[in-house]
Amino acid sequence: MATVTFDNASRVYPGQERPAVDSLDIEIGDGEFLVFVGPSGCGKSTSLRMLAGLEEIDAGRILIGDRDVTDVPPKDRDIAMVFQNYALYPHMSVADNMGFALKIAGKPKAEIRKRVEDAAEILDLSEYLDRKPKALSGGQRQRVAMGRAIVRSPQVFLMDEPLSNLDAKLRVSTRTQIASLQRRLGVTTVYVTHDQTEAMTMGDRVAVLDRGVLQQIDPPRRMYDHPNNVFVAGFIGSPAMNLFEAPLTDQGVEFGGAVIPVDRSTLSETDQTKVTVGVRPEDLEIASDDHGLAIEVDLVEELGADAFIYGRRAGSEETDKPFIARVDARRPPSKGETVYFRPSPEHAHLFDTKSGQRLGD
Repeated sequence: MATVTFDNASRVYPGQERPAVDSLDIEIGDGEFLVFVGPSGCGKSTSLRMLAGLEEIDAGRILIGDRDVTDVPPKDRDIAMVFQNYALYPHMSVADNMGFALKIAGKPKAEIRKRVEDAAEILDLSEYLDRKPKALSGGQRQRVAMGRAIVRSPQVFLMDEPLSNLDAKLRVSTRTQIASLQRRLGVTTVYVTHDQTEAMTMGDRVAVLDRGVLQQIDPPRRMYDHPNNVFVAGFIGSPAMNLFEAPLTDQGVEFGGAVIPVDRSTLSETDQTKVTVGVRPEDLEIASDDHGLAIEVDLVEELGADAFIYGRRAGSEETDKPFIARVDARRPPSKGETVYFRPSPEHAHLFDTKSGQRLGD
C-alpha cells in the first residue's frame, strides 16, 4: 500500500491547445478510496491513465509512495487496473483469468492457486473457478476482474468506470461490494465514474473535475453541504440544486416576496448587485403566506415516501431550467398550480454571479 501524489501533473493531447488535465495537484492517502467524477471530457479517465502510465505526462510528475513514477513503464508501477469492459480471456477459466498475471510473473503454481482461491473466497466466486467467462453474469464477470486485481496484491487499485456495463439494480449491489472490499483490503484505490451517486456513496473523498481542472476535493458530505462553486453545486446532488440569480437588499437576498437574511461580511465579498442563489430541493418549504418564490407546477413526480415537483418560476422565461422541490408525498400540489417556496436560511448557498465562486463559509 502507498500514497499517490499528482504533483501539478498535466496532459496536453497533440493538436489540442487546452490541456485534457491541467496542473492536477492531489495527494491521496495510504488506503484511501478517492473517486474522480465529472461530465464526459472532464479529464477523469485521462488522470487515471496518467497514473497507470498509459498516458504521457507533459508537465509535473506523479509519485506512488516516495517513488517518482512519471517515466516508469506501467508494468513496473505496482498497480492493478479494473476496466469497464472486464477484459477477460474468453478461452480461459475463471481461475486462469485471475491468476494469469502471476503466471506471467513466474510465480509457483501452488502460490498462484492459493492466492486465487483466497481472492475467490473474498469475492464469493469459489464455485465458479472452473467456468469460462461466457457462463457468468455481468456482475460475476466484474468480480472476476476484481479478483484478477486482488491476487496481484498491488500498492494501488485503479478502476475505470467498472460498473457502467451493469444494470441499475446490479450497480447498486456491486458498488456496495467494491466499497466494502476496499475497506477490508485497505488498498489505496482511485476510482473513475461519471455517476455522482456512485461517487458520493463510495469515496472517502471525491474529486470533481471540469475541463481538466480540479474544482473541489472533499469528503462527500462536505462537498454536498459546501460546494466551492456553481459548477460543483449544480453537478453534485440528485435531483440537482436549484440555481438562479437574485438581487441583493440591505437585509440580505431577495427570494421572491421573501428575504433571506445574510451576514454582511458575506455580502461584502462581492461587488455585484445580484448573487447566484443555490437551494437544494429538500431545503425548500411551502410558504403559507405567499411570501416566497412563485412556482408554476409542470410535473409532480411521486416516489412513494417522497414527491418532487418540477416547475417554472412564475413570469420567468427560463423554460429549459426547471425548478425542483421536495414536497409532502401525501399532499403534493397539483399540475398547473402556483406554489410559493421559501428556503431554510441556513441551507441557502450564495455564489458570486461573475466568478461563480462560493460566498461565505
